[in-house]
Amino acid sequence: MLKHVAIFLYTNCDNRPPAGTANAEYGVRLASPTSFNVVETEKSIKFVGYMNSRRFIKLWDLMQRGYKGAFRPMLIIGLSGAMSLFTACHQKDPASGQGAGTKPVGAAQTAYYESRVSGVIGCSPGGMIRRDSALYMLGGGSGFRTTIPNKNNPGYTVADMAYIPGGEFSMGAVNPIGMQEGGDQPMKDARPVHRVYVDGFFMDTHEVTNAEFAAFVKATGYKTVAEKKPTKEEFPDAPPENLVAGSVVFTPTQVEDLHNYLQWWRYVPGADWKHPEGPGSNISGKDNYPVVQVAWEDAKAYATWAHKRLPTEAEWEFAARGGLSGSLYAWGNEYKPNGKYMANTFQGKFPSNDDGSDGFAGLAPIKQYPPNGYGLYDIAGNAWEWCNDWYDPSYYQSLPAGTVVRNPQGPSAPGDDPDEPGQKKKVQRGGSFLCTDQYCTRYMVGTRGKGEYRSASNHIGFRCVKDIEPKVVANR
Repeated sequence: MLKHVAIFLYTNCDNRPPAGTANAEYGVRLASPTSFNVVETEKSIKFVGYMNSRRFIKLWDLMQRGYKGAFRPMLIIGLSGAMSLFTACHQKDPASGQGAGTKPVGAAQTAYYESRVSGVIGCSPGGMIRRDSALYMLGGGSGFRTTIPNKNNPGYTVADMAYIPGGEFSMGAVNPIGMQEGGDQPMKDARPVHRVYVDGFFMDTHEVTNAEFAAFVKATGYKTVAEKKPTKEEFPDAPPENLVAGSVVFTPTQVEDLHNYLQWWRYVPGADWKHPEGPGSNISGKDNYPVVQVAWEDAKAYATWAHKRLPTEAEWEFAARGGLSGSLYAWGNEYKPNGKYMANTFQGKFPSNDDGSDGFAGLAPIKQYPPNGYGLYDIAGNAWEWCNDWYDPSYYQSLPAGTVVRNPQGPSAPGDDPDEPGQKKKVQRGGSFLCTDQYCTRYMVGTRGKGEYRSASNHIGFRCVKDIEPKVVANR
């Protein structure tokens, strides 16, 4: 039986046409539904045009409803020829021979400061590409299956925490370039998509705030990693004059290219959770902002004091998906549904000017955007969130295929990150206010971040989880 099939192939470069095309109206060519080239076919794939991802999302909805009843097309994304278009828009760095942004070239700082910065950065320009959106619009591709939440309820509530039912879901993220050619982009650490089961738990509805962390410090006298002077044992090759307490800070900078993140990240002596951008900054009047400049062990110490714990990576992703399966974002598949921003990310030219179109330039207070399906605020953007798991780029590949992995705790030891060999890293999730389609899009649900476990920055925070009380579990 023949079906009406509209086929599109579009690229990750919304601002310019693919190499070799003369069409000056790239991204506008298919603006009118009447220009759809509807093909009656059963098997063949035909390239009929290209469009940018934002327009694609709008037209997909139109196509589903049918244009004036004239046709009811089924969408198929043709990947034939995808690599030629991708190569034209994602050129390799001529100096290194690697994909743009996969490794910074050169460093103005000392080797010590460079190592401190590199340990923090969990993002690079090569990440999810816009062509992924097509797969997500069709339910994330064949790797994603329906989420099956547990039906039991604990029968009690916990203040400022949401009950996450747990259950079985598809975990990971799809990158069609990786699927087609074996994958050489950073997103391969989120593949393969696999089935996971997690028990129910409670999760903080928002990221831990400055006020909450201050209460912990007041009660315990705790000193964060950033407030302590680094030791010679930890950094044996560092000059003594460089061993000063501090942390890594994002600094808006005008740059010509995005290959070297050392241009906008700096190790700043005196930067810590009370002075997130350095000695001249403070958190006065920002009690309801996420606490940042916390290393993994700082977050763990707070969680223990609060009789909570850090989430596993699997728990975090189950919660972030909010009951959805295969969605591109924690709220669905459209970046700005009804023209409304759903998360605090970076607008403007990265990394020099965040114009605050989403309401905030830089870090935002908690609960400024709608929650996801489980009632969690800021689960995407604003501040990265530490997970309990060690980071291993090949961890998903090591899991048994075709099975449902129950309550995974992550690898037993840190894996070797090829970007920074030898550094012990923990998983981070959710992205931050610095996420942008110009550089890093890891606020997209299913994607993974990572950071050296004793490093911090002004875009890294955390939230906690809490197990269901044993007596409640026993009564199920």
